[in-house]
Amino acid sequence: MFLIDTNVFLEVMLARGKRTACIDLLESVKSGRERATVTDFTIYSIMLILESQQKLRELDKFLRSLSAYKGLTVYAASLADKIQAVELVDSGEFDIDDAVQYASARAVKAKAIVSLDRDFDGHDIPRSDPSSFAS
Repeated sequence: MFLIDTNVFLEVMLARGKRTACIDLLESVKSGRERATVTDFTIYSIMLILESQQKLRELDKFLRSLSAYKGLTVYAASLADKIQAVELVDSGEFDIDDAVQYASARAVKAKAIVSLDRDFDGHDIPRSDPSSFAS
């Protein structure tokens, strides 16, 4: 089981360059071939980004689609996770959004964080690029 970072969803929704690899990954989670976790922090971040871009239809579609993912669970970051995130920021390892994701990945015992963000490289929980899940 792995944790999916915010940028994987945004890559698809905002039609960016690595969209195809992210779609392939998300389809494998949707079908249940892969098991993954997404944080409530990711969902809320996407809500803020799409609302600020006045993309409410896309936001509605995204939120409704999450329930169709057979291999996806939503993890609500605990207060302990958030305290740990502040400690990770204070140590200089991450900025706050990456720190929340990393602390959550630790809490759920994720084997990897699937992300396009290289700031996750070189840590105990490895980063996997979405393209590594291509079928």
